[in-house]
Amino acid sequence: GAPTDVNAHPHTDCKGRIAVVHNGIIENYLEIKDTLVNEGHVFRSETDTEVVSHLIEKYKSQGLNTFEAFKKAVSTLKGAYALAVIDLDEPDKIFFARKTSPLVVGIANGAVFVASDIPAFLEYTRKVIVLRDGEVGYITSSSVHIEELGKGPIDITYRVKTIEWTSEMAKKGGYPHFMLKEIHEQPQALASTLAGLGYEIEEIARIISRAERVMLVGAGTSFHAALVAQYLFTGLANTWSQAIISSEAKWLVRGLREGDVVIAISQSGETIDTLTAVRYAKQQGACTIAISNVIDSAIPRETHYAIYTRAGPEIGVAATKTFTTQVVLLTYIALKVAKTKKSLPSKNIDYLITELEQIPDIASKVITFIEAKTRRLAKRLAHINNAFYLGRGLGVPIAMEGALKLKEIAYIHAEAYPAGESKHGPIALVERGFPVIFTVLNDENYELILSNIEEMRAREAWIISIAPHNATEVRRLSHEIFELPNISPELTPAIYIIPYQLLAYYTATTRGYDPDKPRNLAKTVTVI
Repeated sequence: GAPTDVNAHPHTDCKGRIAVVHNGIIENYLEIKDTLVNEGHVFRSETDTEVVSHLIEKYKSQGLNTFEAFKKAVSTLKGAYALAVIDLDEPDKIFFARKTSPLVVGIANGAVFVASDIPAFLEYTRKVIVLRDGEVGYITSSSVHIEELGKGPIDITYRVKTIEWTSEMAKKGGYPHFMLKEIHEQPQALASTLAGLGYEIEEIARIISRAERVMLVGAGTSFHAALVAQYLFTGLANTWSQAIISSEAKWLVRGLREGDVVIAISQSGETIDTLTAVRYAKQQGACTIAISNVIDSAIPRETHYAIYTRAGPEIGVAATKTFTTQVVLLTYIALKVAKTKKSLPSKNIDYLITELEQIPDIASKVITFIEAKTRRLAKRLAHINNAFYLGRGLGVPIAMEGALKLKEIAYIHAEAYPAGESKHGPIALVERGFPVIFTVLNDENYELILSNIEEMRAREAWIISIAPHNATEVRRLSHEIFELPNISPELTPAIYIIPYQLLAYYTATTRGYDPDKPRNLAKTVTVI
């Protein structure tokens, strides 16, 4: 239903004694609703969620207690759901169920929590149980009961995990928004990612090096990280790879076979489209590898291998530190594959790995150096309606991620293209003052992108460039330029995205929007 007060959660039964909150989609709710209406139930909203409270009411009227009625109601549902239910008849309990949509239990001294994500209760406890598909149960203030639907109780002793995150990570820590805090946390997060790399990378590199095809799947920002990896796997490791948007993957993985590799990238580890792609890939016999930020989440549990970015909780909806940590992790894997395949001289790979280890320090200096300039530039960007983000090679996924940030939190239409494609249509929109933002790398595309900048300059576009230090020609052609440290082009994504993150943040706040809560978006996307 529409986002109105009447459709807002929680939803209750006819008597207002049973209340339900729900994340996901109940696919057969219309069929259930028709039956309940014919039986005399009165609905107040247009949502699928409301059928759950009425189903529980119905089964309780047949003599079942709340938990048994809840389980019977859940067994009727088709689709994806994370459910939490309270009942005035048993006020000391919260009932819950999970299918596809994420749900976690937090256990503290004298309190128990159920939530869709760990940061919701991180201030109170670091002990968690990540619920699995088909599990139902209830909590009290001092206990947890979990069952596998239709199979009976589960011993939860071995399921309780203590996570590394701290309560301070779930607080703004003096920053006005989580997004700004998380941008500033990137040096620490990147260092944590690099420090957490273990022996499993060597095994994964060997598997990838033997693969005929490598498919990288992700949604949103994670897809852009996959695109970065596509360029690196091909350019560094001489490995055929393809980045695919998760929601399209189930049609494209059908040609995979045993020995091929699918790398599933998801910050939450719960993105339903990515999880679906993993399941299809496994059916084809492919080896599956997860890259996630959340230990024991759904995708890592279902893949053959899992690697964690260890970025810490990311509460802002717009991904920042999880993108840069994904990129650094994928870069390291690509270098290890290159070493295994001997596709580059060993000394070149060792040099790049040493340089990669310096990325956290470089990120820290870049944030300090450019923040004031991004704040100033955002005052003008706040008044635009459209923008192009252009790049070549590895600059393309950086541009795509930059455009996404401006769209999702500042609500400005921004489109990213390979710079060579601009003349095949998009350039028709360029006129005096039209913002065109270039990602310029010090690579074999440098001269080509200079000609693209000149094309836009000739049409009186407003040129902003992200470029290496001492890029004299770019400085001459640009109205504004962010000059960043000279590093190997292969390592630029984790650094070059930082100006785009800060530009989007300050443009959003200048326009009066809360960057932590962009409209119509959620942190973990669990709806197909």
